[in-house]
Amino acid sequence: MKVLFVDSVHNVLEERLLSLGFVCEHDYTSSRSEILAKISLYQGLVVRSRTPINKEFLAAATSLKFIARSGAGLENIDCEKAKELGIHLFSAPEGNRQAVGEHAIGMLLNLFNKLSTADAEVRAGKWNREENRGVELSGKTVGIIGYGNMGKAFAKCISGFNCTVLAFNNTKTDNSDTYAYESTLENIQEKADIISFHTPYNQSTHHYLDCNFIAKMAKPFYIINTARGKVVRTESLVKGLKEGAILGACLDVLEFEKASFENMFDTEIPASFQYLLDSKKVLLSPHVAGWTVESYYKLSSVLADKIEMTII
Repeated sequence: MKVLFVDSVHNVLEERLLSLGFVCEHDYTSSRSEILAKISLYQGLVVRSRTPINKEFLAAATSLKFIARSGAGLENIDCEKAKELGIHLFSAPEGNRQAVGEHAIGMLLNLFNKLSTADAEVRAGKWNREENRGVELSGKTVGIIGYGNMGKAFAKCISGFNCTVLAFNNTKTDNSDTYAYESTLENIQEKADIISFHTPYNQSTHHYLDCNFIAKMAKPFYIINTARGKVVRTESLVKGLKEGAILGACLDVLEFEKASFENMFDTEIPASFQYLLDSKKVLLSPHVAGWTVESYYKLSSVLADKIEMTII
């Protein structure tokens, strides 16, 4: 069985596939049309985000048996068409869920304690103690929207901070466990001090946080988004920050980032994003919540396990 890698991943995946008798080839530079011209020669495909796998791609991939996505989300793949064609889809949320949970906690603690601002000021010779007085996480109510691998990892990470954690997932019930109480969205909007998004990106989660969502929150709140950028409507977020309905935001993902996650903008910076850049109430990182040394290995190892169990 021949497998084409169109994105670089940890070499443990290739090593495992070779040990199982697969033939592995790489092409990280060809254009989409060049990949389409030869994809029929392969039974397996390994991707991250560079190549959208739509109906056109799948129609050309006449021999494809599986697609392995090194990451959690499958929004760049036409899953319905792949299923119709009998193509196995593998993702690896188990591989980077811990990284996402820790990153979300790190961003929140940084924002609450104004660490980035304080660090920059001290380096500039400023000693502003009162202006950098922090807020404690202990005692806060945290609402998690999306209680799958990422949401559960975040709940476990925050469990030592004496928080009440409420979990909502609109695709399944029975979300209570050791670290969170199952909740309705309405209950979260009534009680939460912090909202953390861990949903996949699809039509139902597009602009999940908008002006309507914010208006239903009973009190000013903080948001964390380590899911997908388009889950949060930036204009609504900015409006909430300006009006005081939103106290601060930790954003690892941005509405305007490219689908490949490799660059930010093709055009000029939108005014709403410029506001985020200038705000001390906002902490940003470049879509790296699941991007640790450890997760790089684990993503490939998890994919190898799933391929071996399903394809062999």
